[in-house]
Amino acid sequence: MGTSVQITPLCGVYSENPLSYLVSIDGFNILMDCGWNDLFDVNLLQPLSRVASKIDAVLLSHPDVIHLGALPYAMKHFDLSAPIFSTEPVYRLGLLTMYDHYLSRKHVSEFDLFTLDDIDSSFQDVTRLTYSQNHHMSGKGEGIVIAPHVAGHLLGGTIWKITKDGEDVIYAVDFNHRKERLLNGTVLQSFVRPSVLITDAFNALNTQPSRRKKDQEFIDIIVKTLRGGGNVLLPIDTTGRSLEILLILEEFWNQQHLSFPIFFLTNVAPSTIDFVKSFLEWMSDSIAKSFEHTRDNVFLLKHISLIISTNDIENNSDPKVVLASMASLEVGFSHDIFAEWATEAKNLVLFTEKGQFGTLARMLQVDPPPKAVKVTISKRVALAGDELKAYEEEQEHLKKEEAKKAALIKEEEVKVPNEVEANLPDPMEIDSSTRVSSNVSNSLHGALRDIFIDGFLPSSTSVAPMFPFFENSSEWDDYGEIINPDHYVIQLDAVDLMSLHGLGSDLDGKIEECSAHLMFHTTPSKIVSMEITVQVKCQLVYMDFEGRSDGRSVKSVLGHVAPLKLVLVHGSAEATEHLKQHFSKFVPNVYAPQVEDTIDVTSDLCAYKVRLAERLMSNVLMKKLGDYEIAWTDTDIGKTDDTMSMLPVTSASEPHKSILVGDLKLADFKQFLVSKGVQVEISGGALRCGEFITVRKVGDATKKGGSGMQQVVIDGPLSEDYYKIREYLYSQFYLL
Repeated sequence: MGTSVQITPLCGVYSENPLSYLVSIDGFNILMDCGWNDLFDVNLLQPLSRVASKIDAVLLSHPDVIHLGALPYAMKHFDLSAPIFSTEPVYRLGLLTMYDHYLSRKHVSEFDLFTLDDIDSSFQDVTRLTYSQNHHMSGKGEGIVIAPHVAGHLLGGTIWKITKDGEDVIYAVDFNHRKERLLNGTVLQSFVRPSVLITDAFNALNTQPSRRKKDQEFIDIIVKTLRGGGNVLLPIDTTGRSLEILLILEEFWNQQHLSFPIFFLTNVAPSTIDFVKSFLEWMSDSIAKSFEHTRDNVFLLKHISLIISTNDIENNSDPKVVLASMASLEVGFSHDIFAEWATEAKNLVLFTEKGQFGTLARMLQVDPPPKAVKVTISKRVALAGDELKAYEEEQEHLKKEEAKKAALIKEEEVKVPNEVEANLPDPMEIDSSTRVSSNVSNSLHGALRDIFIDGFLPSSTSVAPMFPFFENSSEWDDYGEIINPDHYVIQLDAVDLMSLHGLGSDLDGKIEECSAHLMFHTTPSKIVSMEITVQVKCQLVYMDFEGRSDGRSVKSVLGHVAPLKLVLVHGSAEATEHLKQHFSKFVPNVYAPQVEDTIDVTSDLCAYKVRLAERLMSNVLMKKLGDYEIAWTDTDIGKTDDTMSMLPVTSASEPHKSILVGDLKLADFKQFLVSKGVQVEISGGALRCGEFITVRKVGDATKKGGSGMQQVVIDGPLSEDYYKIREYLYSQFYLL
């Protein structure tokens, strides 16, 4: 029987809602992403709440809210305590993303779904992996191997490969096949015939122009607005696609020697760039090579100012470009700047990603856009006058109530020993033979008992007054006494930024001063809100810089991967159905489940344990093929229960025909021939080598889910060039 695999969507199917899916492999439950939306709608997390306690591991794919935003809330409220795995950039940038969202919300509301401490706690024990690094699960997940691979889209973005008993489950959402300034393209096409592929239909109906054309249109409209005296607002995410846009602007400003100011405005902008500077090995090959030759970091931004408040913008009256969070325009700096700039026709609001449903950004992206929108402007102000006095009186009353409760508890603790003592002989009566009269004794005892008892707690076995002694029963482990860090927490002042509590030890307290003051100041404050109607007179433009493969590319890549079973998630109902109908012709099993509908995608293949005899292995010559080693051997096979034994043959076997193992890509073979000095070009889907030799692939690769046989054919007259090309061709395969 094959490996048992069940998939249960918890959110993000037949819609553009956040991503969250439960994958169960032989009873080991893996949560693929833990996303939330910018509105932090708790109702979206109800399916997750019902299974959170059963989750054994969490795999995160991208460092934005729709992939990991619900992690702090789930760990705080849903008893989610499973180990978490991600790449280093997803961990670092995801943490900063959650900081920015929390600080933006806290500035304009009494946000209480989670705190900075909850964010730190949820990211505290994340296991960070590098690309292609295999991690073997233990315990209940024994035999399962997980590995992250390049997805494109966002820095550190991951395609997860989960393997057990030779069967692969690939989780590939939001991938990008195109190479960009910041990132290389995905490696999804390198996986062929996985048992299960989970992917999204988000861009199935979209088409994209060439990168060069899109970049030029982007720059042209920005420069035109600036030269017309207008300002440009780009609502962006905190640490995701904003990095690619920063590189585009930096490159063009440097080439054209423009002087218009550019501002990158988030609560964590300087920290974001500081960390990104250290992630060069996660970026594109061109960035890595440039650093090797010039030692210049591409994120040493010379034309872009990193700011954490609007002061610099307000003090600069020149036409300017501002990249501000959040992309949804619901909260954050972009929300306030939009309300101010939207009323002037010379200004431009340029959206680089599709707004989430229900947000102001999505409302403004409809065609035609609204002429006016209602916007709530909120800010936190210090209490004053009667409000401050009432607040202080309330706090004083609460302190008194707490003091009374503490006193009652202490009185009860003292009262219990006194009641026990009342039934015991007087501890001062040492010589029992010397007695006074009953009246005198009672009188003396009554008069002096308070004196003897006050300040003392005599035990039932004592014969004389003694000072109270409380034995502290401490717990110890291999490293010493176990302490509670909360006992050592010191109340911090607002300006004590060097010892900020709860912002992640790994980040070395890197959070900006104004945001830190917002969260840790002790001045009583309140939220003041005002709803205004904004007349939208500015230009509203949407350009797709989301960094996802478009519909045509998705079909091409998935057609090459040719999974045995395909599961479609995260996309509109129309896009999901379109992709489902398209691949139903090529893939044997295509699924598009609803939320909380469990589908069984267990492989139809049978898996056996094989025992290789030592005598057999000593004569086998293994050859490396990707992640595997292969060899040809002739054996006698025996079977006992679920184990097969392979033994050396007892009689001589006939020689087998040579087998070439591998997958030839004409584009790669062309580069190889060029490196050998062969003149070659691709024409009509074939390689023309020199004047007379042609190499082409024939056969239907998409037949029956990609299982159709393909052949590589060499055409041309027998000559020295023919045999040389054939030898080069053979070198691209493994010969068994």
